[in-house]
Amino acid sequence: MSTFSGISTAASALAAARRGMDVVGQNIANQNTEGYTRQRVTTHAVSVVQLGRFSTGVSAGNGVAVTGVVRLGDDVLDGRVRSAVAATGYWSTRALAATTAEAALAEPTADGLSARLSKFWSGWQDLANTPDSGAARAVLLESGKELAEHIASGYRAAATQWADARAGVDRTVEQVNAAAEQIAALNIDIRDALASGRSANELIDRRGVLAEDVAGMSGATATIETDGTMTLRLDGNALVAGGDARRLTASGPTSIEAGGRVSISWADAPGVTVSVAAGELGGTLSVLAPAGDGGMLAGLARTYNSLATTLADRVNAQHRAGSTSAGAPGGDFFALDTNGPPALGLSVAVGSASELALAAAGAGANDASNADALSQLGRGAGAPDALWTDAVMSFGVSTAADVQRARLSATTTATAVSARQAVSAVDGDEETISLMTYQTAYQAAARVLTAVDEALDVVINRMGMVGR
Repeated sequence: MSTFSGISTAASALAAARRGMDVVGQNIANQNTEGYTRQRVTTHAVSVVQLGRFSTGVSAGNGVAVTGVVRLGDDVLDGRVRSAVAATGYWSTRALAATTAEAALAEPTADGLSARLSKFWSGWQDLANTPDSGAARAVLLESGKELAEHIASGYRAAATQWADARAGVDRTVEQVNAAAEQIAALNIDIRDALASGRSANELIDRRGVLAEDVAGMSGATATIETDGTMTLRLDGNALVAGGDARRLTASGPTSIEAGGRVSISWADAPGVTVSVAAGELGGTLSVLAPAGDGGMLAGLARTYNSLATTLADRVNAQHRAGSTSAGAPGGDFFALDTNGPPALGLSVAVGSASELALAAAGAGANDASNADALSQLGRGAGAPDALWTDAVMSFGVSTAADVQRARLSATTTATAVSARQAVSAVDGDEETISLMTYQTAYQAAARVLTAVDEALDVVINRMGMVGR
């Protein structure tokens, strides 16, 4: 072996230690960077060079070579996080929509519809006890108007929330499209970098963050191809493949009154519907579904319409069976406009207190038996109160289930993220130890270089001077 070989060996050790310190510095600098995966230098020993077939003697190797800088990530753990995030996006979206609608119901409080119904029936009972009270008649008419307005207000709240969720579908679709295009562009950069032998670690980290966002929004699944690119799939079809990204588009009704289903399709194939059953987009689509398909907002709106229709039919039928204080037959108490949603078309038809039919037909002006019969309409199966109570209880149970699933999925996501962080996250203490290790290696390599330099100095400058 050449006397000068120690210099190249020490130099390779210096280069490897310096590269190690550079990578540790990169890790520490990105300790709080979202999606960053810690990196490590990989090395291998350089074997001795064989000078010839008949060379003899024992020789040391030729130092160390840096083979690359690897990400300490795990594709399996990344996939588990994306799957958990997709489920969390779905259930958290449903839970938020359900709790928002439930808060608007204000049940069971004095501001809820149940309290308005009770007040309305109590007004009839008060008139049954004091049929000649002008104040009681005025209170009843006012409570009827208040009840009709509350039903309309509840329907409008559900319709407004539906419209907001529908607009959210368009926004989410655009966000998915934008993220898909960025992933496709990163795929090209990553493929080129890997093909040329350059590091693509930071590019892969950025792509991973975007893929996680897309999974959370749409439930898309991802696979890593042999060339380093990522393929994202929705409903079994590629959203991103290599450097190509397909666009999604949303179509369907824009108001709750229009009915029908909001759907997602490919922009380049409008007739091909994409089934989105996970992520925020899937959760929003389930919320916007028609009442017959379990859509919570459409179902709530249908309940308001049914309540308005049932209330008008039952009260009007009983009111027409009575007579006014002047002996005239009773007319409709409620008016119902059929040109739109019944909940918005309900109003009080009685124009004055004298038109209230409190007495039974032919019973006389002082009779109030019809008012008593009207006060009993809120009781029994099929009554407006029973209809509303059943709807509220059913909605409450469904909301509690969605909230519980959202909590469980959030816990699952936190567990998956923690497992990934244990492998890929930067640990300050660990990096400090690595930095000290590389620093010590660098100092030792420098000392080897100094020793070789001193030995060469003796050979070159001091040989033959012994004894002089």
